[in-house]
Amino acid sequence: MFIDSHCHLNYQGIVEDQQGVLSRARAAGVTGMLNISTREREWDDVLAVAEREVDVWASVGIHPHEADAHPDIDTAKLVERARNPRVVAIGETGLDYYYDKSDREQQRISFRSHIAASRDTGLPLIVHTRDAAEDTANILAEEMGKGAYSGVIHCFTASADFAAKALELGLYISISGIVTFKNAKDLQATAATIPADRLLIETDSPFLAPVPHRGRPCEPGFVADTARFLANLRGEGVEELAATTRANFFKLFDKAAA
Repeated sequence: MFIDSHCHLNYQGIVEDQQGVLSRARAAGVTGMLNISTREREWDDVLAVAEREVDVWASVGIHPHEADAHPDIDTAKLVERARNPRVVAIGETGLDYYYDKSDREQQRISFRSHIAASRDTGLPLIVHTRDAAEDTANILAEEMGKGAYSGVIHCFTASADFAAKALELGLYISISGIVTFKNAKDLQATAATIPADRLLIETDSPFLAPVPHRGRPCEPGFVADTARFLANLRGEGVEELAATTRANFFKLFDKAAA
């Protein structure tokens, strides 16, 4: 019924009981999960889960926090690892100026390398952006001018203006459990207006557990709670939203559909 389009099954908080987490997700109606990598040393483990579990797929990428530690991860290395049949996306990548854990210029270099890998492989780009909307939008647009690629703004928390720019570029927008938070009024207003054919849902597990699970490690099964909240926000039935976001997932991540 539900697809969790972004989770970290190999992170602390999940990996200790990974099989239990997967079982609970399936019991909650989750029929697919995209396991995201954020640094090179994770790639083998993230991919191993996808090779073992038929309803889990993998990405290859370097998070902007890790850009300084991975100056050698270029487009060619990403493309090579993406040849695996269980790798269906490039990322997560992008810009994070909130924590500034890596030099901003190095973040931008890494981001562009990932976009080139997305373009070269035909796999969608998974974009992380925090306090960097202007630079993110500019790079996405500049790179789109060099050749088309697909992608998603994951865990969307930016402005309605940024959402409009992303949608204009043909990108998808993924909503996490943050939308259920009491102080997320601006996000709720934007989430209510995202075109149905560009909407995805995610958990970003083990982070950002939605209401009513606040204070606990997030699990992919909790995407059902986000879906119910979002469906009510948009005036839709939860079955309708689940079907729409599932179809969108397989349209965007078409290698998973194959």
